[in-house]
Amino acid sequence: MSIQQEIKLRYNSAGHIRLQLPKCLCHEAAANFLGASIMQIDGVYRVNLFRNKQKLSIRFIAETLDFNDLIQQLFSIASSAEEKGLLKEKTDSSKTTELIKSTLSNWKGTRWAQDKYTETKETAQAVSILAKFGLKKKDIFEHPDKYLITFFNDILLLFLIKTHWKLITKKWLLAPLKYRYNWLATFYLMYLFIRAKTNKNKQG
Repeated sequence: MSIQQEIKLRYNSAGHIRLQLPKCLCHEAAANFLGASIMQIDGVYRVNLFRNKQKLSIRFIAETLDFNDLIQQLFSIASSAEEKGLLKEKTDSSKTTELIKSTLSNWKGTRWAQDKYTETKETAQAVSILAKFGLKKKDIFEHPDKYLITFFNDILLLFLIKTHWKLITKKWLLAPLKYRYNWLATFYLMYLFIRAKTNKNKQG
């Protein structure tokens, strides 16, 4: 049986799939290669591989990445791992230590904490960027309705840019006509953003 036939689809919805993996793809070297390679696929923005449960969760932007294309690229990555000899488990003296580290890193609580840390760090970076544009605590308390809406709109814009940056640079710029509706939405969003900033400056 080929490695592709051992990968089972367990869940499929718009922008999210879950797969059951064979044990050989969950060894440390194979799992690291698999996770890193899948993240390089245009349209994929989150990959969670649970080695102890042999489960793989992939979240992607359905509008820009077709399900069948994703599966084909996944099968290709699995074949590459097999060709590179990554499916054989290590048997050196550090195996026990690596197993403990792997178990801890894949533990649900640990992954939740890591995800929250990353989100908090990114939010803090966004806040620091926005603070440079003149957002002050005093202004927030004196005019919460005026500043908080603008503040969260800026946060949303930064999040959208971060999420779509790979698609913008690797797909949208190379085929503007194919992704014309994506560009129209982008330009309209920038128009609303600039107009909001202009009105704010006039009122100030």
